[in-house]
Amino acid sequence: MVNKKLSILIILYEENFEIIKKCLSQINEFKIIIIDNANDQSLKDKIIKNFKIYKYFLNKKNIGFSKAANQGISECDTEYLFILGADCLITNQDIEQLMFAKEKYNNCFLTSPTFYDSNGNFDYNGGPLYEEGSKNEPVKNSGDICVNAVLTTAVLFKIKDIKEIGLFDEEFFLYFLDDDLCKRIKNINKSIVQVFKAKAIHTHGQLKIKNKLKKIFFRNFYFDYEELYYLYKNNLHQQKYNIVKKKIPKFIFKFFINLLIIRFDKSIYYLSKLLAFYKFRNFIK
Repeated sequence: MVNKKLSILIILYEENFEIIKKCLSQINEFKIIIIDNANDQSLKDKIIKNFKIYKYFLNKKNIGFSKAANQGISECDTEYLFILGADCLITNQDIEQLMFAKEKYNNCFLTSPTFYDSNGNFDYNGGPLYEEGSKNEPVKNSGDICVNAVLTTAVLFKIKDIKEIGLFDEEFFLYFLDDDLCKRIKNINKSIVQVFKAKAIHTHGQLKIKNKLKKIFFRNFYFDYEELYYLYKNNLHQQKYNIVKKKIPKFIFKFFINLLIIRFDKSIYYLSKLLAFYKFRNFIK
């Protein structure tokens, strides 16, 4: 039986209970592992009161997506793991379709569903790697297709396979970890399949962080640093690095100006970009 072979990992950070409730209400046939990087005991109490959760971890600090994913992989005791974002709605039957496709295609490393928006239109999931082109246009597939990259919002793989490839790179906190994983999969000549019959509704790109300034910092610091780090891993960083380096004096000026006129949102924006650059510069040294 599929539900004996597969666990579902959900990583949380300042998520709304109602969003999680919608997600969990559709996936009640599998072992659920939850890792909360916000250490929210009250949220845990609500969830375990309403749903059967196999393992639930409260991390004392936010360790990021990659470390939490690796933590979940180490706690999984089934053959397969399905990583699922709490803002992604998918049914038991659609997860089974992912499993069937994974077992059907001999060279397949991971499977991922076809995304739709709340109006039933195709939404973005599978497509090119970051360096290959835009990720804005959804693939309008009428069957299973091989893609170069998918979002790690909903990915199914074998525990054995992910361990052999080296797990998630923990230098990625939040962004580009999906491209990095998919790039490594392609480098060993394995396929990534977006499954047509497995359908999911996903809300893209919305950080759930409640504090406005914290959200601005997270979005810009981690994106900028991890973009440079991803490009560096693939020997593509020099041009981007030089472009950002030329902007640093302007960023410093705008940081102080916005601080003086008490525009803290803009000040945090430029500070996050400065810190991301200096962190990467120190890394490559």
